[in-house]
Amino acid sequence: MSKENKGRIWPYAIVVSILLIVAASIATIMVALENPVEMSDHNMQEYHTYDNNVNAFIRAKIVFDKYYSIAYVSEKLDQDNAVVAYKVTDKGGNVIDDARINIMITRPGDHNTDIPLDNPMVQDGVYTFNAVKLPKSGRWNLIAHIVIGEHERYYNLKADTRNPNTFEY
Repeated sequence: MSKENKGRIWPYAIVVSILLIVAASIATIMVALENPVEMSDHNMQEYHTYDNNVNAFIRAKIVFDKYYSIAYVSEKLDQDNAVVAYKVTDKGGNVIDDARINIMITRPGDHNTDIPLDNPMVQDGVYTFNAVKLPKSGRWNLIAHIVIGEHERYYNLKADTRNPNTFEY
């Protein structure tokens, strides 16, 4: 290479580097737009609301647990016939038939398949929601919001349709 050509290469290298940086920036923006940040799975809320009120949610859970007990009583989470049932009792073991319970069945990190459940059938403190068909097999979160009088609580459960005996409270 002659001395004359050595001095002409670096401006081209700088221009190519700048173009590569611009192309990488555009690619990053396109990927971000195609994969938006999802809502949080915590307590059926947008994550900013959850973060701002987390201490209130924890206090409400502690107060609720002083007076009431809730238990997931469904045998398994079946993909084709998912029946969700909870039993609500007070600390004396008496059944509670006047609670309001809303359920959200959701996949971790994917809110396109959210299934809200409400209006359960109530019998002897067992709140049974109509069976639903889950669109995919695998892991699911069952998020329950229970309100009894002025007491409320969120009850999160993780289940897997591939292994019916897998539950995480």
